[in-house]
Amino acid sequence: MASPSVSSSITARLQVQARPTAVSELTTAIEEAGGIVTALDVTASGHEQMTVDVTCATRGEQHAADIVATLKDLRGVHVDRVSDRTFLMHLGGKLSIESKVPLRNRDDLSMAYTPGVARVCEAIAARPEDARRLTIKRNTIAVVTDGTAVLGLGNIGPLAALPVMEGKAVLFKRFAGIDAFPLVLDTTDVDQIVETVVAIAPAFAGINLEDISAPRCFEVERRLRERLDIPVFHDDQHGTAIVVVAALTNALKVVRKDIGTVRIVLSGAGAAGTAVLRLLLAAGARDVVVADIEGVVHADRPGLAESLRWTASVTNPRGVTGTIPQALAGADVFIGVSAPDVVTAQDVSTMGRDAIVFALANPRPEVDPDDAARYAAVVGTGRSDFANQINNVLAFPGLFRGLLDAQSHKITDRMLLAAAYALASTVADDELNPTYIVPSVFHPDVATVVAAAVEREARADAEATATT
Repeated sequence: MASPSVSSSITARLQVQARPTAVSELTTAIEEAGGIVTALDVTASGHEQMTVDVTCATRGEQHAADIVATLKDLRGVHVDRVSDRTFLMHLGGKLSIESKVPLRNRDDLSMAYTPGVARVCEAIAARPEDARRLTIKRNTIAVVTDGTAVLGLGNIGPLAALPVMEGKAVLFKRFAGIDAFPLVLDTTDVDQIVETVVAIAPAFAGINLEDISAPRCFEVERRLRERLDIPVFHDDQHGTAIVVVAALTNALKVVRKDIGTVRIVLSGAGAAGTAVLRLLLAAGARDVVVADIEGVVHADRPGLAESLRWTASVTNPRGVTGTIPQALAGADVFIGVSAPDVVTAQDVSTMGRDAIVFALANPRPEVDPDDAARYAAVVGTGRSDFANQINNVLAFPGLFRGLLDAQSHKITDRMLLAAAYALASTVADDELNPTYIVPSVFHPDVATVVAAAVEREARADAEATATT
């Protein structure tokens, strides 16, 4: 059974008889119903009655309804109204546009708009590169989706995807000071997506593709990188890869193993899995076995999809075949970016000494983290309620901050790897332990350290390109 979560919290306004045990009765009733009281405020009081706002975490909508029914059954309690705190946060959207300049008088107006703005327009027409200096392009990216692969929800369409894209924009602003604008496209056609993004690209210094299903996401990213002179980044692929490599770098330090000699099993050959594989190889991994729903990927597997040919050609040096559990025997590392419950605790027990398990499927991971921890030395998940949360927000704000500060026109594997190593470095050697291999998303140095590393690599790449 899931634990109560603040993401499903409610606030109930109650009219309560003023008696000595009233508050304790409320909290006891909620806790006995399985909720967790996180706040209780008396907002008004009289001789015989008081108004109480009580906030509690629940396990979901039905559990919240059960708790409200419990409150209604209490003697001397009347439920005025109940608010869902998550829905309240999203009311009217999570973003707004604000002016950076004052409009106090006609002078301000004539500089911000006509006629003064014409001078700036003419300057950009003469030197298009000045747009990065004189417009929002300097610090603005587009967060683009078609809503086909949203979180654990799947193909829910552009409108339903908008709250997630808004949330991504909030994260960009909070952690890296970047202005990000959500763009949800009412098409799943690759040609239309590419043409639309190309058409709106002049206003942006970067494109963050989000929640576009595989294999279309590969084609969209490839074609946009070919046609645009700004970085194009698919976070589901490369953000995941950065944080996985960072976490693995530190986990290997904990267990005193080397990435060049460990045996790695990677569950998932889609968008995230392919990007993780590429960055693992760039980081020096030599023995990686990839598996999907049909088992281990190898060149002789019957009916091997064309999209897996490259994967088969660069992995599996020992010629492993069969299922994921079979591949795990003797392995040092398991990385899951696939589906729930594909591995059991017994499977983990067959892995090598001081095994590392990253089970990243959300909300249900490939193996129960507590079960995995019985046999593995280090366990990471994508969830916030377990240690070692491998979360993309550790990567993309700092990555884009570095790209924008360098005025980069592209993104390379070397930049991704620089981001991964920088992220790993924010956990000092004397801080490392099996339950702390990646920093908190609120660690104050994460975005700045990652940004500085990416900016250095981007500037070095630009200089190398200019001399060739």
